[in-house]
Amino acid sequence: MSAAERHILVVEDEPTIAEILVDYLRHAGFTPRHLENGAEALEAIRSDPPDLVVLDIMLPGLDGMTVCREVRKFSAVPIIMVTARAEEIDRLMGLDVGADDYVCKPFSPREVVARVTTVLRRAGRGGDAPIPSLIEIDEESQRLSVSGQRLDLTPTEFRLLRLLVSRPGRIYSRAQILDLAYLDDQDVSDRIIDSHIKNVRKKIAAVLPGVDLIHSVYGVGYRFEV
Repeated sequence: MSAAERHILVVEDEPTIAEILVDYLRHAGFTPRHLENGAEALEAIRSDPPDLVVLDIMLPGLDGMTVCREVRKFSAVPIIMVTARAEEIDRLMGLDVGADDYVCKPFSPREVVARVTTVLRRAGRGGDAPIPSLIEIDEESQRLSVSGQRLDLTPTEFRLLRLLVSRPGRIYSRAQILDLAYLDDQDVSDRIIDSHIKNVRKKIAAVLPGVDLIHSVYGVGYRFEV
């Protein structure tokens, strides 16, 4: 299916932001539609399902979280949630409202278009992307290899990278990384997590120069993606 056949519903009550997103999506070859009201968006998704929804949280009618939850009762359409507060994303992830990705304002329209393309690609493969073939994980020996070359990882770095690799494309906030990749008795700050990410990136770069597998999501966290 070509980009032009991909229908994107933008649900945003700020006219300027909506206009910019629609213009960028159209320029990228998609067919965008814009709605301002959460209740109207829910009905539109039910009656004329789009291929993807870019959904703001703060909306008149129904808020974005309610819309997302209601949509998940009848549809698996990919949803990218938009929020004006980075800290809100931690709460959204914890609540598991059913979104496929999150974007924090202010954002680059080009980044949103790139995220739309990525989420559509993942959805086309059916759910979460499989672990890339260039990654090999040996749980028993706690070893991880990239392109057949073993990375010299500390136990913490192994857990951190294994977490990211297990769900390619998924964004993990620092709070989630702390909960899922660190031991309970470890005294960890955001700065320490960032430092571990930096070290893992260096070790991957030694094996695959110029290839960035761990992507920073501004104001949110990190995701692994080839």
